[in-house]
Amino acid sequence: MRKIILGLGISLDGYIARPNGAVDFLFMPKDYSMAPFFATIDTAIMGRKTLDAALRMGGGSFGGRSMATYVFSHSQPPGERDGLIFINQSPATFIRQLRKRPGKNIWLMGGGELARDFLKADLVDELYLGIVPVLLGEGIPLFPSGFPQRNFTLVENKTYSKGMIALKYQRARAKAIRRR
Repeated sequence: MRKIILGLGISLDGYIARPNGAVDFLFMPKDYSMAPFFATIDTAIMGRKTLDAALRMGGGSFGGRSMATYVFSHSQPPGERDGLIFINQSPATFIRQLRKRPGKNIWLMGGGELARDFLKADLVDELYLGIVPVLLGEGIPLFPSGFPQRNFTLVENKTYSKGMIALKYQRARAKAIRRR
């Protein structure tokens, strides 16, 4: 089954962006590569606020990529525009349909509100976090409150130059009891 992987860079104090949405504190060390991660995915999912922030900072668009990109939005009408597919349905309904299609894993790239909705619905199978050595003190949290406890198991940790740490966790779900 295609896994949902919540993957992003965060500050030591758990923020994915400054209060204004800026991510200028994030960096990519020379000895770190996202290529192995990108080789495992073919679909990206983000919230509309994350898209807006990315477009403001990059000035470009996400269209034309080889990866299918879905944007969850209550303010934009559903449908495909500029290489993006806008979605206005619950994460559980959408993911149930998406997982029926063949393909690689699915990257949940943010933001915090969408991550919370996916955690509420217990859809996140893995966490892949790049932690940079900075305390912001305030900002947009990766995990805003409002979801039940979810347990994860550490499967990989790596240290890179400039103090960045990459952590990979797998969702620890209770195994179903087999009855005879």
